[in-house]
Amino acid sequence: MKRFKSKRHLQLFVSIHDPIANLFHIPRHDIPSSHHRELRKAAMNLWAKIARA
Repeated sequence: MKRFKSKRHLQLFVSIHDPIANLFHIPRHDIPSSHHRELRKAAMNLWAKIARA
C-alpha cells in the first residue's frame, strides 16, 4: 500500500489500472517486430477510442 492513504484508494486505483495495463502488455517472445507494432497500434487505437468516451 505504498503511498496510498487507505485500502479503498488502493482498490480504486487497481480497478482502473489493471484493465489498462493489460491492454498494453504485449508479450514479445516469438513474434516478429512488425506484428508487435501492429498489436501496439491496435492497442493505442482502442485506448484512444476509450479515452474519447
